[in-house]
Amino acid sequence: MQANINRNKLFVASCLSLLVTSLSFGIRAGILGTLGTQFNLGASELASIAATAFWGFPLAVVIGGMVVDSIGMKKLLVIAFLFHLAGIILTIFAGGFWTLFLSTLLIGIANGTVEAACNPLVATLYPDNKTTKLNHFHLWFPGGIFIGTLIVFLFEKLGIGWQIQVGMMLIPTVIYGYLFSKLDFPVTERVASGVSTGEMYKSVLSPLFIFMFICMFGTAITELFTGQWVGVLLGNVSDNPILILTITTGVMVVGRGLAEPIVHRFSPQGVLLMSAIMAAIGIYMMSTVTGSSLYFAALIFGIGVCYFWPTMLGFVAENIPKSGALGLNLMGGAGMFAVSIYTLIMGGFYDRLIAKQLPEGASMEAYRTAAAGSSEAGQYAAAQLTAGPDVLRATAVIPVILIIAFAGLVFYMRNRKKVQVVSA
Repeated sequence: MQANINRNKLFVASCLSLLVTSLSFGIRAGILGTLGTQFNLGASELASIAATAFWGFPLAVVIGGMVVDSIGMKKLLVIAFLFHLAGIILTIFAGGFWTLFLSTLLIGIANGTVEAACNPLVATLYPDNKTTKLNHFHLWFPGGIFIGTLIVFLFEKLGIGWQIQVGMMLIPTVIYGYLFSKLDFPVTERVASGVSTGEMYKSVLSPLFIFMFICMFGTAITELFTGQWVGVLLGNVSDNPILILTITTGVMVVGRGLAEPIVHRFSPQGVLLMSAIMAAIGIYMMSTVTGSSLYFAALIFGIGVCYFWPTMLGFVAENIPKSGALGLNLMGGAGMFAVSIYTLIMGGFYDRLIAKQLPEGASMEAYRTAAAGSSEAGQYAAAQLTAGPDVLRATAVIPVILIIAFAGLVFYMRNRKKVQVVSA
């Protein structure tokens, strides 16, 4: 590490940039229902807006992963700052579906660019402790969602509008932009170690990387789709659905902060297996219980998804190190792309579930916008009461599949380690 590199300040600035990313998720999850009401948007339209963030992310993270070694991490983070600034301001002044769509796309691109630069930056800064430090870095994702949901909850109680809630993201955006502009950056670990571009591409085509790439689809959907949509899906099941997300993310913050002894005790693949088991139990519970029991279900779910994202990245960084920044960013892009597609599918599925429970030939638009207290509004609310949990039950299948996949990974890595010991 070069003498002029301030590792601690770079790590703090990285955490602030990820905080902006996560605030965008937390605040958007909290105001999604409000946006639907103010701009008269249905679940499918809200799904399109929410999914847009997940489209911009993989686009930016994959392109960023391809160019970060050549242009450097600092330039990527300046680009992220500019996109964050533009996206936040456009959201504040949004006037309907298309401005919300575009602003969310810009924020998604910014979020992906942050990950494209910061994941390899953290791996470069802490080469001997990658999985733990990636967990510490990524604790600011649930941390920001936790803060964002509290902002929404508090500001709504005070009668403060959603535009000001979104505007709160400008504070950490300006700070991280300033810090990164003043700091010196190292070259990526791959460049520093002399691994060739050919070796990097060969690594991302290895069977183990492809397996992890596919598993990333499931871990990302389990964590991010459920978190982003919990307010919509359980809005009629709980009096405070946003607090479910707050509890989940609060657990994730604590868990990722305590990652070091857990990862070292159970190995990354062991942590992934336990996470899949807890996530499956948590989602199923959230789809079947009501009232205060939902908060306990959210606690279980939070424990389950806590280590998914950073441990997936840490596993790749430690066990397929020649994949470099491209490998880490392909993983992040795969996760966000999967969430975007799944969100669109489930938005339509949710609307169809509701339509089935309304009178034949009824206009969903008329029922959704019906006056409070009317029979139509009551029927629409009753349809939502069952549709949301049905979507969660369908989603619970994904972590069940992951349990099987990660059990196989544990077995494979155990045997590989034995072979390496015998060879040595």
